[in-house]
Amino acid sequence: MPVTGPVNAASARILVVEDEPVINQAVTDRLRGSGYEVVQAWDGPGAVAQFVETAPDLVLLDVMLPGFDGHEVCRRIQAARPVPVLMLTARDDEADILVGLGVGADDYLTKPFRMRELVARVGALLRRVDRAAELAARSTTDLGDLRIDSASRRVWVADTEVHLTPTEFDLLVCLASSPGVVLTRVNLYAEVWGWPGASGTRTVDSHVKALRAKIGADRVRTVHGVGYALEPGGVA
Repeated sequence: MPVTGPVNAASARILVVEDEPVINQAVTDRLRGSGYEVVQAWDGPGAVAQFVETAPDLVLLDVMLPGFDGHEVCRRIQAARPVPVLMLTARDDEADILVGLGVGADDYLTKPFRMRELVARVGALLRRVDRAAELAARSTTDLGDLRIDSASRRVWVADTEVHLTPTEFDLLVCLASSPGVVLTRVNLYAEVWGWPGASGTRTVDSHVKALRAKIGADRVRTVHGVGYALEPGGVA
């Protein structure tokens, strides 16, 4: 997540990328009705061009697009400027979801979705911009050989830098705020994604799996049916 100033509904600009005209327009109308400025794109190349031209605060991105797919769009825009990305997918497949998270997506919705849920997730992602700015003012955290620098949003494991996506970093910081303490999936979703009461356990589990692959699987302990805990010294 980019560390910037506050973003609110009156000023936030959202790029909607969806090749189905009816869905694109329905989402656009709902977001505009919620107070957001919206720009539209219908294919991969157009999405990247609109991103460069309009500098949106958030991107709502379909996976299946003409030209090149949403994963490639996400990869290109995140390389240019980190931005919150909510991906839309017609397939609730973990492998596809992990690919999206790996290229910098923050959250995903499976089609068909409710407009109310989409608007709620957009608002939650935008609120995370403010929390990221607050984290930047905090000091470095050292937990064993795991080092987290919140100001630069960088992470090292045994003196080797590990490159995390914005959401993976926020998840790690949340777990590191209470080392050894089990945090429920619901609590993690509320703290990291900013949406209390929502059922985003698949999202949490997918991000934890991706985080483990980068910092070491034994550093994040699973308590089945409950949640996760960060173990600085690893789990025996």
